[in-house]
Parts: sequence; structure tokens; C-alpha cells
Amino acid sequence: MSGFSTARLKMVDGQVRTNDVTDRRVLDAMLTVPREAFVPVARQALAYLDLDLDVSEGGTKRFLIKPQLTGKLLQAAEIGEGDNVLVVGCATGYLAALTARLARQVTATECDSALAAKAKDACASLANVTCKAAACAEGDPSAAPYDVIILNGAFEVTPEALLGQLKEGGRLVGVSAQSTPPRAMIVTHTHGEFGHRALFDAAAPVLPGLERAAAFVF
Repeated sequence: MSGFSTARLKMVDGQVRTNDVTDRRVLDAMLTVPREAFVPVARQALAYLDLDLDVSEGGTKRFLIKPQLTGKLLQAAEIGEGDNVLVVGCATGYLAALTARLARQVTATECDSALAAKAKDACASLANVTCKAAACAEGDPSAAPYDVIILNGAFEVTPEALLGQLKEGGRLVGVSAQSTPPRAMIVTHTHGEFGHRALFDAAAPVLPGLERAAAFVF
């Protein structure tokens, strides 16, 4: 077993399972997808650590969120094999590649065009993934409506445009930093109404374009 394979197994056993992720499909995806393939070569040694990993190379700071939070959000999303899923702020594409093993079709957006290109390359072998450069707050209406929208990060403002792309019965999962402490949240779309339910305390970097407007200071 290679060093990365051993590290991947330790990540799943030590960080993901121990944080109440029991969904076999999610665990299998995380055991299979090589996280190091989505990390700049100079930082690959950090690929399996319990941290939000900076994968940007200049420009806006962009991250792969912590493995345990990734697993918990995927489990909460309850992605079905026939689902059409939008991954928002995919960075280099790791979350999109995991989701591809759970869903029928995945559209992944990334606001940094250079990283979107890397995500496209990293996911090139996955026939059911489309990676695009697009603002995080905009989503991708062309492939909507979605059964599931999953955010690779946090939001400080209500992502109205994303909610508008949810199918009836669909759900959005991400970290709400609209109040303190931040919490993982599931938003469901039922009969034209949106229901919000807090899942667990969690922290993640805020996605570009979903930040709270800076307060004006005299």
C-alpha cells in the first residue's frame, strides 16, 4: 500500500468515521478518491491532514474543506444514485469527484477560472461531472433544477440564486456563518417554501461572493 493510500485509510478511520459518518457509500467514495490528486504538488504531504487545505496558487484563497466536514455534509445531503447535483465553489474538484460516485450527474462551479481549469482536468475521467468557471453565488441555471446543492464552504448571506435552482423536494447543504457559532445547515424546498434546519456546529472558509457586506465604520 502506498503512503497516500495508507494516509487515505487513516483519514477515513481517524477523522471521518469518528465524526459519526456511517454512510457506506460516502465512506467508500472517500476511501477511493485520491485527495492528493486535487492538491498542488508542493502541498501533497498535507492532503490527508484534518484541516481546510489551501489549494490556491496566487489569487483568491480557495480551499478543500476538512475531510470530516466533507464526509458529514455528503452524508447529510443523502445523495441518491439518480440525483442531479450542483457542487458550489469546488476549488480543484475533490468534492465534485466524491459526489460523482454518489449521483447521476454533477455540475461543479468554481469562481477562480485557473482552479476551475484544474478541476476540469482532475475530473476529466469522470463522465458524469461538468466543471465550470462561475461565481459561487450564481450557481449554474443551465443544468437546474437540482436535487441537491452542496457548498464546499460557508455562506454569510442567504444564497438566493442557489435556492432558486433547487428542485421541488430538493435540498441545499453547507455551513451557515450567518450567526455565531457557524453551523452546518440543510435547506429544503417543499411546496414553494424553504425550511432551514441546523445539523451540527461547523466552521469552514466563506465562499467568495457569499460574504457579508463589510460594515461601514466612521
